[in-house]
Amino acid sequence: MKLYIYHLYQDDPKKCTAIKLYKFKLVRLVKNPKLIPKFAIVLNPYANKILIPLDKKLIEDNGLIAIDCSWNKIHEAFKKHFKGINKRLPFLLAANPVNYGKLGKLSSAEALASALYIVNYKKEAEKILSLFKWGETFLTLNKNPLEDYSKAKCEEEILKLEKEYFGEISLVNNI
Repeated sequence: MKLYIYHLYQDDPKKCTAIKLYKFKLVRLVKNPKLIPKFAIVLNPYANKILIPLDKKLIEDNGLIAIDCSWNKIHEAFKKHFKGINKRLPFLLAANPVNYGKLGKLSSAEALASALYIVNYKKEAEKILSLFKWGETFLTLNKNPLEDYSKAKCEEEILKLEKEYFGEISLVNNI
């Protein structure tokens, strides 16, 4: 499976989860957005479509991409359209030290692991998170939503689950 990170070099490299994943050879860094595979799933918090378990085949065939940027510059980073199939993750709580407990403010490692978990690559998700002291905490915080999201058949089910777990929230307004 091909995991990519389009890296914008906006964060402290010592805290950057993308760089750590790259050092452990778990992801490939993409430095030019033109090199994003055409049919890969791009994790985009502003996307209208939601990642669902049925996206597994697309990820297997074309890859999965996280955009690594500073949450302080997220609006700027996502002004441009990214090639690929843009999808947002269902609502989850961050466990990384910078955004602990904040809805949707996931690190690149949390985002990739979440996507993998949802499409039932749970061991691969756990492997990514095992590199971080807070990785197990992320799985504990989000255990029930992740399990339920991974069993959903469609976007409507995911939306219903989001509402059950987190109430009426607009992630775009929350970012």
